[in-house]
Amino acid sequence: MGRVTLTCRRSVLRAGAGAAGAAAAGTLATGCEAGPGSPAPAPSAGAPSGPAATARPAAPRPAPGPHRFAGLPVQITHGPRDRPRVALTFHGQGDPATARAVLAEAERRGARLTVLAVGSWLDAHPRLARRILDGGHDLGNHTQRHLAISAMGEREAYAEISGCADRLRRLTGSIGTWFRPSRAQYATPLVQRLARRAGYPHVLSYDVDPLDFTSPGAPAVTRRIAGEVRNGSVVSLHFGYADTVAALPALLDELDRRGLRAVTTTELLTR
Repeated sequence: MGRVTLTCRRSVLRAGAGAAGAAAAGTLATGCEAGPGSPAPAPSAGAPSGPAATARPAAPRPAPGPHRFAGLPVQITHGPRDRPRVALTFHGQGDPATARAVLAEAERRGARLTVLAVGSWLDAHPRLARRILDGGHDLGNHTQRHLAISAMGEREAYAEISGCADRLRRLTGSIGTWFRPSRAQYATPLVQRLARRAGYPHVLSYDVDPLDFTSPGAPAVTRRIAGEVRNGSVVSLHFGYADTVAALPALLDELDRRGLRAVTTTELLTR
């Protein structure tokens, strides 16, 4: 993809009419002490009264939904080249302990990630969806079963996208911020169209791939990224590989040395 010019006016697409748009923050009722000779306020019907009464905790906020970025193509490979930001994106699958280690190390260093989760992985580890969001990261859709979506017919491919979207909505209140095709760097025109039908205005690709899933060793992962990353890069990484966890501290050091900040993909593309 050529240079991306972002003079866009951003509008937020709320995912899943009703689910993602519902306000989830609870309200805290404040009591008023009665003055001398004043009657005490009567409790509302059904409300607890007396010194033991406590406010209910606020419910978790629904996750952000997909964004439509005016002026950007459906398929996004990288962000603007004129700002020192990069997006580290992770395929969400594999050992949950490895995923938690990556998230913890990123947060310790002030980095924010983008996680494209596989639906079957969320089925097995549902708490990770909220863990990712609570760390300030983007959470998106990487299909339900992580099969070769480019080789599928329309019905099966749409089921892969919508199946994962349904799980994200159930767990977080949103279909997620991004969609990335499984087992393909780029989405075919059919997959792009199906992603839009499912509620995703853009498909997220990448321009840097260190092939960490081949387990080349942590130094090789860092070296490959360092050789290609630049302003606006979107880097493809994976949760399920120990080399990636081991490479992360050195990778973040290298980004710091170059003055590059690791942000979510939403932040990368937002002016």
